[in-house]
Formats: sequence, structure tokens, C-alpha cells
Amino acid sequence: MVLYFKSRMSAGSPLLVLAYLRLRARLLGRLAREIGALRLLVLLPFVFMSVGQALAVATKHAWWQWAVPVVVAWALLGAHRQRGDYRFLATTAPGFRTWLAWEYALLALPIVAVLLGGRAYGPAALLLALAPLVAWAPPAREDRASRHRWRSPFRSEAFEWVSGMRATKGLILWFVLVGLVAWQRASPLAPVAALLAWLPVVLACYGTAEPATMLAFAAGSPAQFLRRRLQLGLGYAAATAVPFWALLASGPAGWGGALAVAVAWLVLVALFIFTKYAFYPNETHFRLTQGLVLGVALLLLGHPLYPVLLLVAALGLPWQSRRRLRQLISAK
Repeated sequence: MVLYFKSRMSAGSPLLVLAYLRLRARLLGRLAREIGALRLLVLLPFVFMSVGQALAVATKHAWWQWAVPVVVAWALLGAHRQRGDYRFLATTAPGFRTWLAWEYALLALPIVAVLLGGRAYGPAALLLALAPLVAWAPPAREDRASRHRWRSPFRSEAFEWVSGMRATKGLILWFVLVGLVAWQRASPLAPVAALLAWLPVVLACYGTAEPATMLAFAAGSPAQFLRRRLQLGLGYAAATAVPFWALLASGPAGWGGALAVAVAWLVLVALFIFTKYAFYPNETHFRLTQGLVLGVALLLLGHPLYPVLLLVAALGLPWQSRRRLRQLISAK
């Protein structure tokens, strides 16, 4: 059927684009059924409210509203470069990038609408321009960094950070964020906004399940395995966040406020790690649960129910992760 359409019309034909988008909608529906209606009812409201609140805050700031299209385009780029169907599309439909451009533009439309509602017309136009351009970026495996040895500043034992930073080009974004915060150091919100922008990059490092065979080399108990993952993960997370904490401490927040933000930020990173192994190896489930944890954390002060939910997660996820790892490691 695809070959027939290719012979009758160009890749940018509305019929082909609609057929592709319809297929993507069916895959999304299948994914929703796999997740389950109950989990979606719990997850989606928190995600929508947290993203909406972050966008509302960003659109009120004259400079940070321009970070919205950059962060969204960066997230689309990371997902695009890791697409599992890229090779299939490239071999069966040479003009598939037009389809992807429409898909990414539609995904960005809700955020564009929020920006327009906040009268951030320039950032909205920039996002509409950047989102479709992501379709022409090469996949990660075709990138030069993948064909040549990439000298990572992270230890090979911290494989999450090595692969995560390579896939998302996170270190480039880190330098950009440090420069922006140093430029806007007079604003007390700049370090906090940078920490929030850096958090999804750290989260991306823990969004992929390593092969189960790697667990066979885990020495000792599940508690020891988790302790080592936490030591490496929190160590590198803290090392990358130190410039933002230092700039925050030099402002009105002082060292006390900076310490409180640092502890809360690291607790959130720890919950991301626990969530990964609590639902290992189902990437869909632990990614969505990580999104739920992030959404609840961003809405922490908005309702008295949110701190209770975060406390339940902080108590339940470590227990569930040890339980899941005990099943996997003992089976090896």
C-alpha cells in the first residue's frame, strides 16, 4: 500500500501525511490501552497542570519565554534521534521527513497555543519554525559521535550518563544554561529556572532500560546495586548542578535557600532512579511514572494533596525497586 501511494503522489501529499498521522494515532491508542485507563487518569492531569504552570511562569518573563521553544525543540530532537522506526521509514518512504515535520508541528501546537495565550508571539513563531526542522536531523547512530569514539567525561560505570548525554547532547545545553544564568544572575529566579530546564536532561539519562544481562554482573544484593546507582547518579547530578546552586546562594535566597533547593532537587533525581528499577524493564511504564513524579513535584505547593502523593512515592518506590531487582537478580 505504501509503495502504491508512493508511485501515485509525492511524499508531501496530504493523503500520505494523513495516512501517516492516522497510523501514529492508532499506535498512541495502543500505547494508552497498554498503560491502562486508571494510570492515565492519574498521570495526565498532573502532567498537564505541571507543564501548564511552568509555561505560565515562563511567559511572564521577558527573557525566559524564549527558552520555551528552545527546550521544546531540544526535547523533540532527543526523541527524534532515538526513534526506533527511523531505519524502516528511511528505507520504505524516502520522503518520510515531511511526515515527521507535520507530526512534530502538531505535537508543538498545544505549547504554541499557550504561548499565544500569554502574548508571547515571538517565541510561539520560533517554536512553529523549529519543531518541523527537527525532522531533518540525523538519528543518533548516524551521528559522527557514534561512528567515532566519544570521549565522555563520565565514568563508564555510570553508563546512564554516558549514553544519555551522548544522545541528548546534554553537555551543550548545560553550557548554554550556565551562560544564561550567569548573564541573568541579577534575577533570583534564573538559577531555579535553569535547574528545572536541566532536570529533563537528567531524567532522559534514566529513561532507557539497560539489558537485563547487565544485572547479572551486579555484585551483592539489590540494595547494594541500588546504592551504587544512587552514588553515581546523585554524584554526577550534583556536580552538574553546583554552578546553579552557587549562583542561587549568591542571591537573595542565600546559602540556606540554596541548600533547601539542592536537597529537593537531588531527592527528585533519586526518585527518578528508583522509578526506573521499580518498573524495570518496561520503559513505557517507568517513563510515565517518572513524568508523574515530576508533575507532582512541580505542583507541590499548589494543593495539600500533592505533598502527600510525593511522600507516598518517596516511600513506595524504593521498596518496589528493591523488590523488582530481587526478582531479577535472584533469577540470574
